[in-house]
Amino acid sequence: MPRQETSVGFFSKIWDFFASVRLTIVLLLTLAATSIIGTLIPQNEDPAAYFKAFGQFFYRLFNILGLYDMYHSWWFQTLLILLTTNIIICSLDRLSANRRILFIRHPSFRLSRFRSIKNKAEFTVDEDPEQLQATCSNFVSRRFGHHMLEKTGNGFAVFGEKGRWTRFGVYAVHLSVVILLIGGLVGSIFGFDGFVNIAEGESARVIHLRNTHKTVTLDFAIRCDDFNVSFYETGAPKEYRSSLTILEKGREVIKKDIIVNDPLRYRGISLYQSSYGKIAPDGAILGFTSRKTGMIYRRKAVIGQTVVLPEKLGTFVLKEFRHAADFKGHNIGEAFVGALTRDKDPAMQIVLPLRFPSFDKMRRGEVFIAVIDPLARYYTGLQVNKDPGVGIVYAGFILMIVGCYVTFFMSHQQICIEVDKGDKATRVTVAGTANKNKLGMQVRIAKIAQRLGSQARQA
Repeated sequence: MPRQETSVGFFSKIWDFFASVRLTIVLLLTLAATSIIGTLIPQNEDPAAYFKAFGQFFYRLFNILGLYDMYHSWWFQTLLILLTTNIIICSLDRLSANRRILFIRHPSFRLSRFRSIKNKAEFTVDEDPEQLQATCSNFVSRRFGHHMLEKTGNGFAVFGEKGRWTRFGVYAVHLSVVILLIGGLVGSIFGFDGFVNIAEGESARVIHLRNTHKTVTLDFAIRCDDFNVSFYETGAPKEYRSSLTILEKGREVIKKDIIVNDPLRYRGISLYQSSYGKIAPDGAILGFTSRKTGMIYRRKAVIGQTVVLPEKLGTFVLKEFRHAADFKGHNIGEAFVGALTRDKDPAMQIVLPLRFPSFDKMRRGEVFIAVIDPLARYYTGLQVNKDPGVGIVYAGFILMIVGCYVTFFMSHQQICIEVDKGDKATRVTVAGTANKNKLGMQVRIAKIAQRLGSQARQA
């Protein structure tokens, strides 16, 4: 027996702890404070930026506390679990206290309670109570659904009730908060936030998670078919657009052009346009000028492919692109390096710097070559998110809207129409009560008395 009492007492203390409104306030204030921290400290930035901003000591401390990815940290998830448990137990505790109102099938009415209500309206008619019984019962039945007739000494009383279910509105709001928290937890635990850079014409399926060295391999591949960027006159980017294709087992599943705030969504994963950058070009439009005729021939040259020149000037092959080419010990910047072959002569290395289009003239050959257009290539930077809790969160928001509407705009109403035979006339008293909007119920009682009086006089 002592063990059982100890067990019951321990369970009761745990229940009281989670049913405490003080715990709710503490948890909400803690979540608010941590959200402020999450706003002040940018989330999922480059570790080097944090190290530079906070120094070595605070960088390590904040990293241990998980402040750089706070909403996925274990302690933030623990706070959400505690708040969810607290709301559930508080709701169950309050639901248990109101069970006699909420779950009773046939409610009992006390006439004395309605007689003491100040919110009532009276009128008199000449008809006897027996003549008014059907009129009053039908009236209450049509407007309130549930009704009950009770005989009194000099007449009768008709009771009506409707909207008892609206008392569940507040519990619907509580449940919606729980669903929102569960949705946040599901997204935090089972979702991810990563990024990937894909060059034009290439594909990728490995995603790098932010603020970690971990990667996630997707069940499908993402291919960047094309990338386009437009600029303002100031040179700032105006819009950048990626043409993406989703591939499963080598088969094209879906195609879409994405821009900022217009993602591609597939199998619960969202692909957002977040950045872009230039990569080394794999070809160029070249100009070949014949020294003999002065003719300029434009040809597209791709690295590794041979270009046959007219006028028997030979063949040319682009070998590579260098970001910092060297010429006789001098850095001449970005340049293509190729090989020119004429007749049976050995191949001659040709350096074509982008900054100096006439650079090859110094060679004084039969043909000189210039870069007309380097055919710039870009990579698209994609933000890749998976949040399996989004659908749960949407359901929570919908339930919250419904619950708030029921809670603030609907009420549990009860009415009593007492008919009492007097010496000269029959007195009819209409009294009612509501758990919300008392003033509105008072107006309704007055209108009910007016309509009922008109019907009684016409009967």
